[in-house]
Amino acid sequence: MNPIKLLKPVSNRWTVLLAFALLAGISQMLWLNFAPLISYLKSHYNVSESDINWLLTLFPLIYILLSIHSGKVIDRRGYRYSILIGGVFMSVFACLRVFDSSFSILLIGQIGIAIGQPYILNAISRLVVDWFPKNQQATATGIGTVGMFMGMAFALSTTPYLVNHFGFQQTLIIMACLTIISTLIFFFIGIPTHSNAQEIDITPTFRNQFVLFKNKQFILLNIISFLGLGVFNGLTSWIEQILKPYGVSSEQAGLVGGSLIIGGIIGSVIIPILSDLVGKRKPFLLLTIIFPLLLTYPLCTSGHLTILLIIGSLLGFFFLPAFALLLSVTEELVGEKQSGAATSLLLMAGNLGAVIVIAAMQIVKGSQPTWIHSVYFVLILLFICCVLTFYLKEMPIIFDEQNKKENKKSMNV
Repeated sequence: MNPIKLLKPVSNRWTVLLAFALLAGISQMLWLNFAPLISYLKSHYNVSESDINWLLTLFPLIYILLSIHSGKVIDRRGYRYSILIGGVFMSVFACLRVFDSSFSILLIGQIGIAIGQPYILNAISRLVVDWFPKNQQATATGIGTVGMFMGMAFALSTTPYLVNHFGFQQTLIIMACLTIISTLIFFFIGIPTHSNAQEIDITPTFRNQFVLFKNKQFILLNIISFLGLGVFNGLTSWIEQILKPYGVSSEQAGLVGGSLIIGGIIGSVIIPILSDLVGKRKPFLLLTIIFPLLLTYPLCTSGHLTILLIIGSLLGFFFLPAFALLLSVTEELVGEKQSGAATSLLLMAGNLGAVIVIAAMQIVKGSQPTWIHSVYFVLILLFICCVLTFYLKEMPIIFDEQNKKENKKSMNV
């Protein structure tokens, strides 16, 4: 019996979305679970810090390599197929990590998990379009991205606790079990409203994916994604070193990073809801860039923990919802048939920005005792991002397919 027909009655839009959010959060957890364990892993495997860094940096690199192919799979075979591919990859290689025999095994496990990540995360736009009406899609996308941020927070805050109380190998077992359970939950709940992807009349190719770049508005969205995600990853990667000259300890810097993510979780629910209620995207997208432009300098130049926690929470509240809004604007611009390809290209640009901005911040810092020049560099990027956002054209959120085609044509002018 067809499992989609059998299970479809038990699915509804919110359970499907939460099942996706859980699996997306697991993907982020598996990415960042080693970030707070660098010192432990150096002694455990007798390797250098640069070796450990590969466990984290290979994720955006692999994302860039596979993002286009994942978009092709999503548009050709459907989001369910793509997400389950990612879930299986993550489950298999999370289990491989349990064999704690060498650093090479751990690295291979991370590579396999990283391969699965774009097939999950890039599917969010197609899933949201499939299940939610147009005036709820930003809200749904925001909730989906909340799962990602919660996975980050869980990895950074809970992994050291699990290792201290259960041991390293047992922690890897726990995470492998969570991955398998999350994949199975989506298998049973994440049922598309149409039984197979062939109902969508499209045969995506690498060529027609890049045809999207003939659309000037789509180019703007990708540049904004490149700069915005680059700045976010740059700040979160170097926040400890940026604050260190102001007397902020590593533990305190970790709290600041946590406040940024917690604020982002709240903002990623509230701001997209407001955007859906008002029926506009551009004003709220501008808010998510203007406020970070104002808050980044005080965050990076203060040594007072209370002030840092407040500013960090506000920065996260306004900055992180930009991700959900960009995804919604992108889908509304290109339409459902190409939403998988468009989302993949948008996130590829964002991950490329992360790799480049993280490296550029270190280069700009150079031999200076502080990171203030890197902070100025980040502010310049945010200012450029803000200016580019003003050139985005507002589109009506609720429209039929004919209006969508007319809007797409007008965006090319």
